[in-house]
Amino acid sequence: MVKNSLFSLIERRKEGYAAGIPSYCTASAIVIEAVLEQSKRFGDKVLIEATSNQVNQFGGYTGMLPEDYRDFVYGIADRIGFPHQDIILAGDHLGPQPFQNQDEATAMENSKTMVYMYARAGYTKIHLDTSMRVADDDRNAPLSDFTIATRGAILMKEAERGYQDLLKENPAAIHPVFIIGSEVPIPGGAQVKEEMQVTKSEDFENTLKAYKEVFEKHGIDNLWKYVIAVVVQPGVEFGDADVHMYNRAEALNLTSSLKNHPNVVFEGHSTDYQSPRALKEMVEDGIAILKVGPALTFAAREAIYALSHIEDELIDCPEKRSNVRQVIEDVMLENPKNWAKYYKGTDKEIALKRSYSYSDRSRYYMVDQRIEAAQEKLYENLRSVDIPMGLLHQYMPMQYVKVRDGKLKMDPRELVKYAVTIICDDYNYATKHNFVAGSVFI
Repeated sequence: MVKNSLFSLIERRKEGYAAGIPSYCTASAIVIEAVLEQSKRFGDKVLIEATSNQVNQFGGYTGMLPEDYRDFVYGIADRIGFPHQDIILAGDHLGPQPFQNQDEATAMENSKTMVYMYARAGYTKIHLDTSMRVADDDRNAPLSDFTIATRGAILMKEAERGYQDLLKENPAAIHPVFIIGSEVPIPGGAQVKEEMQVTKSEDFENTLKAYKEVFEKHGIDNLWKYVIAVVVQPGVEFGDADVHMYNRAEALNLTSSLKNHPNVVFEGHSTDYQSPRALKEMVEDGIAILKVGPALTFAAREAIYALSHIEDELIDCPEKRSNVRQVIEDVMLENPKNWAKYYKGTDKEIALKRSYSYSDRSRYYMVDQRIEAAQEKLYENLRSVDIPMGLLHQYMPMQYVKVRDGKLKMDPRELVKYAVTIICDDYNYATKHNFVAGSVFI
């Protein structure tokens, strides 16, 4: 059996190295393409995740089943010549997250089906998230560590069943590793920054204790060796307009507790918009898996908006322009369910958030055919004209430097992908030894 490459995080840290890996959590084709292309520079493995809201047995908001997302990622990899074996596919927040309005029995049955499908499709990193209440849980009391661990153990069994079924047809299938935890930040960033508190070291200890006891009770203590990380809140979060930066002093009690548990690391969610130095400190402190999602699609959307301003300058006839910004706005207004309950304020403030919030809830709409058509029209229009370098500098100064130096094509789609690469380089700086890139601002 081929050993799961993520065990190297544990092994390297035992050797005294600050090992870490970014976890790119996205269903955006252009983001995935950019992530894979930047990974080709190093010839190493890349971790790409789908969330339970994006991809599940009912299709999620992308319309994809776990095997569909796998093939979607592999299809992009094939186009750019990236080997499948260097892609670590992962499932994020696998549990009752999409089924919170259902009673426990129904939510858990749906969660079991979803986790089985992810494991059966060959995903080798699985985040078992049972930290949220379902419909018949007491809304006035937090879930106990025992309840969270029990539900996690039930899902672990289903993941193992999925893997064993996969193994029957593919004897070389890699056993998945698992991420657990009871203090899991909500997907996509918080609404109220002030609610964020660093996980207490005793809560981390209690989580491990509860899971170990429950695993033994359920007869799956032999699977404990596959638990490599615990999700904690190390003090990083973002909202619409604010980012709570990592403060290693505030997290010291938590991160120091890892020395008593050499076989696990921490997984940090909501690391989006952290500085490269903060990300590097997180890795040094044992937060070895750095989850990033909205920052990637925010960067891509920002680049598309910049290109649309360039288009306005160069395409004189309004009817020939893509009007992509207005198309995105129209689609979001037409179907407000993915942003209305998250964005608060005056009409003007909410309008600004639809475009510029750090939570980037516009990402839910980018698969709409009208938006995709508008983007293609934008690219087509800009390929039909010469973009003056001064105009490029005005709206895309980072891309300007690369184009000027002959390291980036003056192609609109390449300019968008480079915006994503800039974010990736922040994570490369944090997780790769002696990484140097001119785009990293420490």
